[in-house]
Amino acid sequence: MTIQLYGFWRSNAAFRVRVALALKKLAFEEIEVDILSGRQFDADYADVNPEHVVPTLVHDGQPIFQSLAIIEYLDDIRPEPRLLPADASERAYARALASVSAADSHPLTAPRVRKHLGKTFNADAVAIETWCRHWTAEGLAAYERLLTRRPAVPFALGPAPTIADICIAGQIVLADLYGLELAAFPEVAALGRRCFENAAFADAHPFRQPGYK
Repeated sequence: MTIQLYGFWRSNAAFRVRVALALKKLAFEEIEVDILSGRQFDADYADVNPEHVVPTLVHDGQPIFQSLAIIEYLDDIRPEPRLLPADASERAYARALASVSAADSHPLTAPRVRKHLGKTFNADAVAIETWCRHWTAEGLAAYERLLTRRPAVPFALGPAPTIADICIAGQIVLADLYGLELAAFPEVAALGRRCFENAAFADAHPFRQPGYK
């Protein structure tokens, strides 16, 4: 099985896929696409992913994009350990938890949004940073409410991490990137500690990637 991952050290979506690959114990080659320098718009990468985003996973020559779709694909080709529960209602809950970060919060802090804020609204670096911190905190607050209603025991859906924990950990990564403390989100912080005790999560953190300076 040959797997390539087009990613970038800072990419939250690439973080999610790195964790999933590690939990599945699937070896892969990561190819850097510097999204801060605009290399996602290079013609050769456009042939891989016309959306001009990372990550893209290429498995035996077949490209797959969007992190949640990639994680579900990995569950299909390597069923154990399961990252989406077998039970339909639990699977829906796991997807819903994952989407809080992947669909609601993280996209508002992506490079294309930060660039648009500066270009269209003349937002300076401080204003853009404030924007990103706000939406990161909103995602953390949503997770705190959800985890208070249904506590993690020890993970969001039970004894083993799932796609939900991957995305909650990703929201914590955003907090790390923007210098947000987790004191106001004790349930999130406790789950995060359990996640990052696992090497699959810890080794995927942006600050552990070769491109991080």
